[in-house]
Amino acid sequence: MEAQEYIESGILELYVYGLLSEKENLEIAELAKNNPEVDQEIISIEKAIIALSSSFSPFHSVENFEKIKARLELKHGKVVDMKPASNWSQYVGWAAAVLLLLGLGYQTLELTKTKEAISTVGNEKNKIQREYAFLDQQNKQTEKNLKIVRDIKNTGVTLGGQAVSPTSFAKVYWNQQTKTTYIDAAGLPTPPKGMVYQVWSLKLSPVLTPTSIGLLDNFEGNAQKIFAVSQTDSAEAFGITLEPAGGSPTPTMTQLYTLGKV
Repeated sequence: MEAQEYIESGILELYVYGLLSEKENLEIAELAKNNPEVDQEIISIEKAIIALSSSFSPFHSVENFEKIKARLELKHGKVVDMKPASNWSQYVGWAAAVLLLLGLGYQTLELTKTKEAISTVGNEKNKIQREYAFLDQQNKQTEKNLKIVRDIKNTGVTLGGQAVSPTSFAKVYWNQQTKTTYIDAAGLPTPPKGMVYQVWSLKLSPVLTPTSIGLLDNFEGNAQKIFAVSQTDSAEAFGITLEPAGGSPTPTMTQLYTLGKV
């Protein structure tokens, strides 16, 4: 139904009086929100009701009545007393106005509840969208990590726990063709505040030569504990040490957590 058809149908008056169903109320409220012509018509009807409620017979005090009576007697002589007309019609008018105003108040209350309900639904929708985006991101990261683990071109190097932390373990996934290197650090404890794990590629002969290939930053924020580090040209072993934040130029051997040969 077009906006003009709504205006001419009389349904807007029923909407203002509060005589429509909840579904129809929502439909009209949504239409008024998006259609200035309908919204203005509703406002006009409300104004007409308010004007109607104040347009019934005005009240004249006894004092005003006596003043008018005195002036009439001065100009025309004695005024003939007449019995007051019945106020029944006035009462009916006031009753109708009160009912209309009550209906308008009820309608306003229901409209407010509806708007609050719509707002709540909108907030819930936004929350679900945020949760979906987070889960989608987690799912993509999981798929990426599975691809790393399942890639047959990757050499898997298991790193066992050392004296400082015998129960620790980690695993290196190293593609010797592309030199890409990933560290699965799920077996390492959360580093103390101000400390960070540092990964080393090691050459064992002719002398032990460590080369830093990266830090495992944001350890707690990485839910799956798989980290990409720098490309590795060649390595005979890998080790992970615990170092001060920012890393160290050489490994602190007393803080060697894991070690493993290729």
